Amino acid sequence: MSRSHIDVSVLAGEACPVSEVLDHVSGKWSIGILVAAAQGPVRFTELERALTGISRRMLTLKLRKLERDGLLVRTVHPVVPPKVEYTLTEMAQELHRALLDLTDWAKRNGGAVAAAQAAYDREHGS
Repeated sequence: MSRSHIDVSVLAGEACPVSEVLDHVSGKWSIGILVAAAQGPVRFTELERALTGISRRMLTLKLRKLERDGLLVRTVHPVVPPKVEYTLTEMAQELHRALLDLTDWAKRNGGAVAAAQAAYDREHGS
């Protein structure tokens, strides 16, 4: 095997945790929740208003999943009526910065990707 050959088995082993993490945070609801919570503590009803189209059930499931993954902290304040707030963990704040970097990359390169797709389609008759 040449030095320039890539050992796919090694990449597959490294990609597995990456794929798992991306599966957890890649949905539009998860990203929306992380972006909304990045502004500071956010309440359930604020998230519900910010994420147009999400059902209460889906929001509850996504919040639990993000909390379980260590990305959100759920704080219940002992008042009547109960006040529950969600904040990003340090790990999620780092992820949010990476999402902003990805967004910037997409803005910078979106036109080039579209041009490459158009050129490919012309060349391959798609």
